[in-house]
Amino acid sequence: MQGFLNLNKPFGWTSHDCVARVRKLLRLKKIGHAGTLDPAATGVLPIAVGKATRLLQYLPGDKAYKATIRFGVSTTTDDLQGEIIASQPCPGLNLAQVQVALTQFQGRIEQIPPIYSAIQVEGKRLYDLARQGETVEVPVRTVEIFSTEILDWRAGDFPELDVAIACGSGTYIRAIARDLGAVLNTGGTLAALTRTTSSGFNLNHSLTMTDLETQLQAGTFQLTLPDVALEHLPIVNLPANIAHKWCQGQKVAFNESSGIVRVYAEETRFLGIGQLENQTLIPQMVFEPVS
Repeated sequence: MQGFLNLNKPFGWTSHDCVARVRKLLRLKKIGHAGTLDPAATGVLPIAVGKATRLLQYLPGDKAYKATIRFGVSTTTDDLQGEIIASQPCPGLNLAQVQVALTQFQGRIEQIPPIYSAIQVEGKRLYDLARQGETVEVPVRTVEIFSTEILDWRAGDFPELDVAIACGSGTYIRAIARDLGAVLNTGGTLAALTRTTSSGFNLNHSLTMTDLETQLQAGTFQLTLPDVALEHLPIVNLPANIAHKWCQGQKVAFNESSGIVRVYAEETRFLGIGQLENQTLIPQMVFEPVS
């Protein structure tokens, strides 16, 4: 069994919890995931099964979220799971002000990840250092925000904004909530988060844990084929004799442009991932060798 599962991660579960549960349900050890989600977040968590775990690095990096941001509140974790460090009602905040401030979160921006995050500093996770009470300088990173769309606005002492955000990998939505609150001088924190798109997988086609269990019991469960999840990559087709050499780790001549490609034998059998460079097709990962 090998391929991908588009899992809708439940609230309160870690990504590791999901992998452990899928391992138990499928009775397989070789399971991995793409794009960690915080326990309080829900939504798309791509799961790789079997040899497909070797393809995780080649999945597209696109991400999209539906987030709820609460203003007037700041927390240690930049979401409602953390300790409140500041709380000040801001009933005068209006949607027009938020719309103007939100324009600063477009394109390539610099972002400081939350101190409670999985980023490593000198070999240690930031959340481990934070729990130990250690103060460290969190490295600034450049991330890309492709689009933001306001979905709803709820006025009040602690107003809330629902917003859809499409972004590149490595973007922290918790940091956007925090920084948007800082721009507005109200404070802000993430109140809810659902990932709607990740690595080419969409929430509309995801399975809950209950869905997965039901389909397994009924014998109807099917994984997404490994190469289907890589449809964003161009295709290279090799004749059988050349494919055999390539699968043995040999570079083969190929007069095409450069880049990462999906490699097939005679248009039907997915062989793996190759790198086109200087009119040469170099094996990067042989998924299915030619017999």
